[in-house]
Amino acid sequence: MPMGHRVAGKASWFIPDLTSQEVPVTWGSHVKSGSGRGETRAVGAWLPHLASPLCPPLPAAPEHISYVPQLSNDTLAGRLTLSTFTLEQPLGQFSSHNISDLDTIWLVVALSNATQSFTAPRTNQDIPAPANFSQRGYYLTLRANRVLYQARGQLHVLRVGNDTHCQPTKIGCNHPLPGPGPYRVKFLVMNDEGPVAETKWSSDTRLQQAQALRAVPGPQSPGTVVIIAILSILLAVLLTVLLAVLIYTCFNSCRSTSLSGPEETGSVRRYTTHLAFSTPAEGAS
Repeated sequence: MPMGHRVAGKASWFIPDLTSQEVPVTWGSHVKSGSGRGETRAVGAWLPHLASPLCPPLPAAPEHISYVPQLSNDTLAGRLTLSTFTLEQPLGQFSSHNISDLDTIWLVVALSNATQSFTAPRTNQDIPAPANFSQRGYYLTLRANRVLYQARGQLHVLRVGNDTHCQPTKIGCNHPLPGPGPYRVKFLVMNDEGPVAETKWSSDTRLQQAQALRAVPGPQSPGTVVIIAILSILLAVLLTVLLAVLIYTCFNSCRSTSLSGPEETGSVRRYTTHLAFSTPAEGAS
């Protein structure tokens, strides 16, 4: 007979353990361990080892898809920017019989140091938005389904961080990335019961960074010094000529202007006509 405990009474159970003796007990009593030290244990302590139809089954682990997300072709313009990066489409990667056309496919965007702490959400209410990125280190975006990722799908470019109009508090918002990274991504398939399948994490992706203009270090060559000197002299001559032209123009304009005032006088000529005075007649008395 296998070693263990037999519970005697109206309901008889056989509780296996690793002891070397059998102890008949009833519900509510205690059993003595096989160590012979007089230790007692409640029957209820052994009940977790019994299969109970009332306990719900543990959720199944999501199916692992051996696909690694990749950046798009190097020839594509805007492959990497200050706040976005572009991925290749995962064409034909979600054809498993466990995945249906109604299942949602998310893109998980995470910082490289946050991938170990990532936990797949169980419900849609648990899905993190971009606003939680600073606290959790990851969020879900680019909601789709496998119909869009077929060989002739409708999505041609997967550009992460391309939506500048959505609110970061909205679930699924494709908000611009906040920094240079590095980032890692993977695809997660979910339905109403939780995660269904997931791909592998991508390699690290670093965005472009704005760089300030810096002066060229080191001494200048003799040719560069000569060119700079010539350009400086030409600029000085040009400024001198412009200043001379300006002075000459103003001087001529001031001389050609006639000035008049109230003290200006004029001459008036007097005219005497021959009819103004008559000569006395000869012989008049």
